[in-house]
Amino acid sequence: MNKTTVSLSAAGLTMLMAGQLLPLIDFSIVNVALGSIAESLHATHIELELMVAVYGVGFAICLAMGGRLGDNYGRRRLFLVGVSVFGLASLGCGLSMTIESLLFARALQGIGAALIVPQILATIHVSLSGARHSFAIGFYGAIGGLAFVLGQVLGGWLVSADVAGLGWRSVFLINIPICIGVLIGTHFCVPETQSDYPVGVDWSGTFLLALALLCLLIPVALGPEYSWSWPFIVTLLCVIPLLFLLWKVEQVKERAGQAPLLPPHLLILPSIQFGLILAILFFACWSGFMFSVALTLQAGLGLSPLASGNAFIVLGMSYFFGSLNSAKVAGRIGNLNTLFLGCGIQMPGILVLIWTFYHYWPDISILSLVPGTILMGIGQSFIVGSFFRIGLSEVTTKDAGAGSAILTTVQQAAFGLGSALLGSIAYQVLSVTNSNRSAIVVALCAEFLLMLLVVLSALMFRSRLKRASV
Repeated sequence: MNKTTVSLSAAGLTMLMAGQLLPLIDFSIVNVALGSIAESLHATHIELELMVAVYGVGFAICLAMGGRLGDNYGRRRLFLVGVSVFGLASLGCGLSMTIESLLFARALQGIGAALIVPQILATIHVSLSGARHSFAIGFYGAIGGLAFVLGQVLGGWLVSADVAGLGWRSVFLINIPICIGVLIGTHFCVPETQSDYPVGVDWSGTFLLALALLCLLIPVALGPEYSWSWPFIVTLLCVIPLLFLLWKVEQVKERAGQAPLLPPHLLILPSIQFGLILAILFFACWSGFMFSVALTLQAGLGLSPLASGNAFIVLGMSYFFGSLNSAKVAGRIGNLNTLFLGCGIQMPGILVLIWTFYHYWPDISILSLVPGTILMGIGQSFIVGSFFRIGLSEVTTKDAGAGSAILTTVQQAAFGLGSALLGSIAYQVLSVTNSNRSAIVVALCAEFLLMLLVVLSALMFRSRLKRASV
């Protein structure tokens, strides 16, 4: 239920998609600027890892709260606040003279991103229905995946072009005019929606969620650097009791008639549970692939940031066009079958890339990567579209903000986890074999195994649905 029942126009949807580009591009755009940042600010390897991690941590921790605030105070209002915070933080990143100030500004960027993203999916969910809703969800997935690839390409071009002598700073400062345009357009084109039942923020749930995510992301990001010494192992093990405590606290709040941050009645929905598993496995694969391949192309093959970014253009184009058609495919064969189709296209793409890196090394060109990246782009587009459609299929409009926040929180946490996970695997293989080829091949094999788990989980979910229907 919403206080204002309105329809989202095409112009309004465009503004929301433009806003979505901002936080998602910034997840990957720094990958091709790390070397320049290290040289300019004299940053260590650990500090560079932290620069990537604090954005993801701030993003993931505040996502659920951002969805709740949007439900309570208006989704357009929180979207505008988020874009403003993100723009100011981007300015801070671009003007940073020390790595400490850059870390602070990156964390603030993550918080701004967390206020933006939940409002987009929730607004679509409550303002559209039928075919328009399905198209918008597919468009949402298309922009999300395209933004991640576009970040790599755009970052490489900006660093190499050295516009106005700004170097790596331009990858942050470019956000400023985009933020201004989105603020103006949103004010006129996006309708205001909010829940009929405003509730207070669940601070205890937010605090426990923050602790759990920090205990997961920090050890995964920094543990390999310190040879997994006991503090990192203990911190990682704390995730289990913290999640258990969070579940109990949220149960108590819901039984008492309060509004928990992560409502247990949503977490027990089969579609949400499968969506969380899919998010953890698939998006970790995705971000890990982007990070590992970009690092291999630059450090292993000596490509420039521009050339490294250009290697992902075909993947981004195939992903975008696949996403625009994913709604039609899902309408014909169903969401779950579309997911299986996506896996059936993407996984052979991984195998093609493994073969390409193994047999053509070191004569790897952008052209030689095209067959594998085309398959991966199309397959990933079907998977992402299915993720949101399946995950929200049992969520009512009353819980739109909370439901989208749950899925997107785990999605963003997986993005941060994947880079550290597959990056660590590649680094460990490289340290043992001193072969960049072996490192990327093993990392891609690990991704293939994770995708096998996605297929297995989907088969179990389909079996569960069949039993429930009987």
